[in-house]
Amino acid sequence: MSTNRLLVLGGTEFVGRAVVDEAVAAGWEVTVFHRGTNRSSPSDAVTVLHGDRTMPGGLDALRVGSWDLAVDTWSWAPVAVRDAAALLADRVGSYVYVSSRSVYADPLPAGAAEDAPVVDGSAHDDGFADYARAKRGGELAAVQAFGDRAVLARAGLILGPHENIGRLPWWLARIAEGGEVLAPGAASDPIQYIDARDLAAFLLAAGSTGASGAFNVVSEPRATTLGELLDACVAATGSGATLRWVDQERVLAAGIQPWTQLPVWLPTGPDADAMHHGDVSRAVAAGLRRRPVTETVADTWVWLQALGGVAPQRPDRPVVGLDRAIERAVLAGN
Repeated sequence: MSTNRLLVLGGTEFVGRAVVDEAVAAGWEVTVFHRGTNRSSPSDAVTVLHGDRTMPGGLDALRVGSWDLAVDTWSWAPVAVRDAAALLADRVGSYVYVSSRSVYADPLPAGAAEDAPVVDGSAHDDGFADYARAKRGGELAAVQAFGDRAVLARAGLILGPHENIGRLPWWLARIAEGGEVLAPGAASDPIQYIDARDLAAFLLAAGSTGASGAFNVVSEPRATTLGELLDACVAATGSGATLRWVDQERVLAAGIQPWTQLPVWLPTGPDADAMHHGDVSRAVAAGLRRRPVTETVADTWVWLQALGGVAPQRPDRPVVGLDRAIERAVLAGN
């Protein structure tokens, strides 16, 4: 029986790393293509090719070779996806593009599925002005080259070990300090997310079983709540912290920014409907599975501790988190 051959286009720090780890564990023959500037290294079991997709000749290392599946995590100018996909179309079986649920046009109602309206985009955009448009352009580029051999994985909130955005690491670090912790909204507020490792497993399965088209890749609606996530942080850290739930009106009145200053959380309304109430039935039917939130949190804490408590931070993303002085003022009722 032949070994499946995988090409991972992009970094190996978070999602790319999870894909590499999952594939190596499953016995895939893995090749990774990236600029070589990553702070982390892929497994010794993979072949590494270097190139900068934004430069002339940057894809030269990919002009030879064939693979059963390519996974592309690119987030910037869509022409990079266009050029890579066009170069690989005759030598790769399926092309999985890690897109985003941000491609949907506002307002995105609760319960929206993959047929909801999307933003305008172009596979030929050579600049980056808007994340949603860039991801949509990347989708169009993948479909342009691969047709029904393209899988568009519209991920939402991604958590888990090796996260370099800072959302779950910030909550873990804050709760590890103990004391009263500002918890926004209500403990029962539902959240949708995907563990990077479960996302990786889905990408490999979908790409190797003939799946086609767009999939919303997050947990089922109401499968997890913000309270369950933060309770898991308290349990994992063993800090004895007390969660003080503060209604969303008070939090917003204090000028606190949802999602950035208090990661993961969005107040009840259109933004929460779009981010935390999506229809994922198509992905579940195609094999999406999720591990318990307690496992995601506990494993992330173990990884964070091994780093000395400080997670890596992508330089192209803003640092998240709430200033402790603001937190104390809100908790004091000021």
